[in-house]
Amino acid sequence: MSNEVAVVIGSGSIGVAIARRVGTGRTVLLADYSEKNALAAAEQLRGEGYEVTTRVTDVSDRGAVESLADAAAALGPVTQVIHTAGVSPTQASTERVLHVDLLGTAMVLDAFAHVIAPGGAGIVIASMAGHRESPYAPDVEHALATTDTADLLSLPFLQPDQIGSSVHAYALSKRANSLRVQTAAAAWGKRGARLNAISPGVIITPLALDELSGPRGPWFEHVRTTCAAGRFGTPEEVAVVSAFLLGPDAGFITGADLLMDGGVTSALRTGELSMSPAPTS
Repeated sequence: MSNEVAVVIGSGSIGVAIARRVGTGRTVLLADYSEKNALAAAEQLRGEGYEVTTRVTDVSDRGAVESLADAAAALGPVTQVIHTAGVSPTQASTERVLHVDLLGTAMVLDAFAHVIAPGGAGIVIASMAGHRESPYAPDVEHALATTDTADLLSLPFLQPDQIGSSVHAYALSKRANSLRVQTAAAAWGKRGARLNAISPGVIITPLALDELSGPRGPWFEHVRTTCAAGRFGTPEEVAVVSAFLLGPDAGFITGADLLMDGGVTSALRTGELSMSPAPTS
């Protein structure tokens, strides 16, 4: 076994599925806000033969994120970083969505830009929601992409009273994820590493099931029956794409955002699907 380290932030279904794909022969550092969830996922992976260590991390806390990056580097060369942590509009307030999904991702990209090993690669799990309301005005997109991380949540259009709902906060955050991956890829490139995003549609996970059973459930059922795929996705499908983007066959791909939503965005663009059935709060 090599001493390479794969950091998986978020021990949910997608994070665990990706860990299975890329963790063989590496130490998997599994980080999560919930110690209980991290330990349960680690036990499951160890039972399948993986080398796993855990760390409790709140990605909305800069010190915790930087400490995670340092801990990862102390274990060995950090060759893969997979950031899957996030909260949904049903689970969290507008403020919490902004702090976890937007600011947290930006801080992860900053911290691991200093420790990613040459030849390494990173993945951020964004969302089709980032494509749903985009593109935003050019000045908004420029600010989301380039504003210093410490100043991000001070942007006027990111104030909760301007956003209006956790649904819009989530869409803005996920668009920011895509844009910041694009710009952060330059810093990662200086270390000989690559960075990409994946924007999944509805993937059946506990988080998604919260959404499906919430007030937007009927709209999601309409999405399922209208999109080209005619179904929702699975964590394993995201893991397959992640393994490709993290691996050598994707060596010329960096700063990209791969949309895998079963055709939902296409249906929105053509008018076959409308956002109107979905509540805005």
